[in-house]
Amino acid sequence: MAQAPEGLQTIVESAATALGYELVGIEYVPQGRHTLMRVYIDSDKGIAVEDCERVSRQLSSVLDVEDPIVGEYTLEVSSPGLDRPLFKAEHYEQFSGHQVQIRLKTPLEGGRRKLKGLLLGLRDDKVVVRVDEEEFLLPLSDIDQARLVPEW
Repeated sequence: MAQAPEGLQTIVESAATALGYELVGIEYVPQGRHTLMRVYIDSDKGIAVEDCERVSRQLSSVLDVEDPIVGEYTLEVSSPGLDRPLFKAEHYEQFSGHQVQIRLKTPLEGGRRKLKGLLLGLRDDKVVVRVDEEEFLLPLSDIDQARLVPEW
């Protein structure tokens, strides 16, 4: 996943928290001359479509004024959902004990880039995941994307 423009995180977080929501994270995906920016929000009461619309309207206005994104972009505001993405170190601690899927930026020795296993939290600032009987310690900077696996 591409790095968002400098200051974008602060702009989005300020707009979301001003409306009473927690910013879970931002997915920023340049696609040629067009960019997709997906913003995940949450609250203690959960998130409904109306919450996403409210944040989307506010954020669109703020982004039009601040103009941190070069070129065209599509803004999507969403709840984290059952397959919640994990962005921050705190998320890896909060969801310790849950199944997780992780995609790495660069492969591990042996060429493996995708892991699916039990999230064990953080150890020495590294994400710990147990896959089968093997534990992997992954620096946060090496993780391209991490999501919870929905439990049915």
